[in-house]
Amino acid sequence: MSQAAAAPSYGQSLLDRVLAGTPRGEDPLTHVAELPARESRFTQWPSWIHPDVVDAVRGNGIPLPWTHQEAAASLAASGSHVVVATGTASGKSLAYQLPVLTALAEDPRATALYLSPTKALGADQIRAAIALTEQAESLATVYPNAFDGDTAAEVRQWVRANSRWIFTNPDMLHIGMLRSHQRWSHFFRNLRYVVIDECHSYRGVFGSNVALVLRRLRRIAHRYAADPVFILASATTAAPGAAASRLIGADCKEVTVDGSPHGPRTVALWEPPLLAEVTGENGAPVRRAAGSEAARIMADLMVEGARTLTFVRSRRGAELTAMGTKRLLAESAPDLTERVAAYRAGYLAEDRRELEAALADGTLLGAATTNALELGVDIAGLDAVVVAGFPGTVASFWQQAGRSGRRGEGSLVVLVARDDPLDTYLVHHPAALLDKPVEATVTDPSNPYVLGPQLLCAAMELPLSHTEVEQFGAVELLTRLAEQGLIRRRAHGWFVTAESNPHAAVDIRGGIGTQVAIVDAESGRMLGTVDGGRAPATAHPGAVHLHQGESFVVDTLDLEEGLALVHAETPEWSTSARETTEIVVTSVLEHDDHGPVTVALTEVEVTHQVVGYLRRLPSGEVLDSVELDMPPQRLNTRAVMYTVTPELMERAGITADCFPGSLHAAEHAAIGLLPLVATCDRGDIGGVSTALHQDTGLPTVFVYDGHQGGAGFADRGHAELLRWLHATRDAIGSCECAAGCPSCVQSPKCGNGNDPLDKDGAVRLLGAVLDHLRGDR
Repeated sequence: MSQAAAAPSYGQSLLDRVLAGTPRGEDPLTHVAELPARESRFTQWPSWIHPDVVDAVRGNGIPLPWTHQEAAASLAASGSHVVVATGTASGKSLAYQLPVLTALAEDPRATALYLSPTKALGADQIRAAIALTEQAESLATVYPNAFDGDTAAEVRQWVRANSRWIFTNPDMLHIGMLRSHQRWSHFFRNLRYVVIDECHSYRGVFGSNVALVLRRLRRIAHRYAADPVFILASATTAAPGAAASRLIGADCKEVTVDGSPHGPRTVALWEPPLLAEVTGENGAPVRRAAGSEAARIMADLMVEGARTLTFVRSRRGAELTAMGTKRLLAESAPDLTERVAAYRAGYLAEDRRELEAALADGTLLGAATTNALELGVDIAGLDAVVVAGFPGTVASFWQQAGRSGRRGEGSLVVLVARDDPLDTYLVHHPAALLDKPVEATVTDPSNPYVLGPQLLCAAMELPLSHTEVEQFGAVELLTRLAEQGLIRRRAHGWFVTAESNPHAAVDIRGGIGTQVAIVDAESGRMLGTVDGGRAPATAHPGAVHLHQGESFVVDTLDLEEGLALVHAETPEWSTSARETTEIVVTSVLEHDDHGPVTVALTEVEVTHQVVGYLRRLPSGEVLDSVELDMPPQRLNTRAVMYTVTPELMERAGITADCFPGSLHAAEHAAIGLLPLVATCDRGDIGGVSTALHQDTGLPTVFVYDGHQGGAGFADRGHAELLRWLHATRDAIGSCECAAGCPSCVQSPKCGNGNDPLDKDGAVRLLGAVLDHLRGDR
């Protein structure tokens, strides 16, 4: 064996150091994969690029473009909408900078628009654009500038009058530019390109809203005789061209072959052990918290001198993980305690920039962060990334993992599983994470609860023609809105009424319905808002509310007034709501018969009520359950469902008294595993199971979208039912607990207190269902 083959990689050496610090008797490592390095593939500068742009890019240290950069840029320059979907740190920015800057250099009136989901990413891209435009006289009048909620009023006027490349977000485009498009007429008239960065983040209700905002943008541009080309940048996702086409409402070509280099990576999957001394609800075992485990791993890596970034799913978690790392370092390497910090949204911009610079130059050796550092912000030279809890999608996992190894050297990525069915499944089925195609982005712009308010916005911007309304399939929808006095139909189109104020009523980030303001009762300070539909579960009396590192407890919630009053308090526990749910089928959209098993995609009315909440310690231990009396909430949405006959369950070895627990456990686990096939979070969906449902007369399991009208998640689950339920069964079966725990069949928001649950019965039930589904396919 050669010396090169025998020597462990740098990432493996770091992993060995972390394993050496594992307590005796523990074996948390479930899988290790060595991902090979990838070589650069360069190409020549195309002749269509303006010479000044080539000189500026070369001046910024880029001698030649990678193949995917040139391919996407050339498609855009030829007039094709295009999405470039390649890995983290693959230089996707250059793919749109080349055509945009060339157009701006060749035509002194041309304009361009850049959209990003976060301000931090937009600010990063503005700096890059300024660095390029300052190097060429032909780009001197571009004036790249931000136009967002942080832009002062007097600066906004200057930007509107002078900037030819504006950097904003979909929220400001919706409410600050399209609503007052007449004031932007010169900008829209000359609009050549629209850049949509990190477009994979536009999914669910947020993505559906953004898709309709972009259709409104194209409509306004056409009003001013412009036809801009859309250039989209995405993480690696399944079918990026189809997803981008659905997002912008026009055919979009895709570039997916990555020509950028990266060093070898060691990817380790890590499952914290079950704790013998701590029990959860109904005495179920609890795992060591992913954040605590990640803090120990990061401390060990920092002792080895490895620059490390730890991704945590919440702001509070990021702060706690950084604090835990500091405590561990105080014992083993006190000189390193000042070289670790937390980074998250909510910090002042100058504080974020200082942390980014300290990470980049090595002053800061470790940071615990939310996904605020997942998108775009350029941080080089990281040796290791720790992911504390699967981030929800495979796309996000690879975005976070891609932060490591930017110097072309080896690196380590560790995924630490949370107490969650999906995390459990992935660490025991590594191919589902490391070998599977990344999820397809789910959006549904036809959702009437999203489409109606968006069409009101469009009609206020420019009256809707009868042809446009028919193209949207929205005649019946607008007729209902007309009956509410929000819009009027006239011989030459549809016009909003004076009573309508549609732009202010739309929360494109996903809230539908009245917003509830969260207010500090002592100071009167407004801390934020929550969607009225979710307020009973997240802002009920007694709920712990976190805001920019501060902790508050809710005193009162008034849904009619749209107000939740809170007081400052930092309890040692967190809270999670418990809800009861009833579901009624209102229509069947698709139905498949598999003998004793039937599968359907349905429209349903869900009635759910928050009946209490649990108080949990950071270890996962349940302190107590507090009862609440909250009003019921009704939701019209879409669900995927399956029924089984009692005879099939009995043949599978499930006795009648175990029907409810088996169905209940299978439903909980299926909710946890749906994000494997649809780009959603567990909080986006809900479920109901019953041994005898009134609409089917059979044992039935439902999983539904938690948004009015649906968000496309149930549809995706229906389309991928076989793979989804197979993964659900495997996740339950591979969990090492005896009778069910949060890693397999327990749900943190179960209104029945996770009782009854039958883990063995769920495995038997799902096996029987899968046998019949496979037999017919």
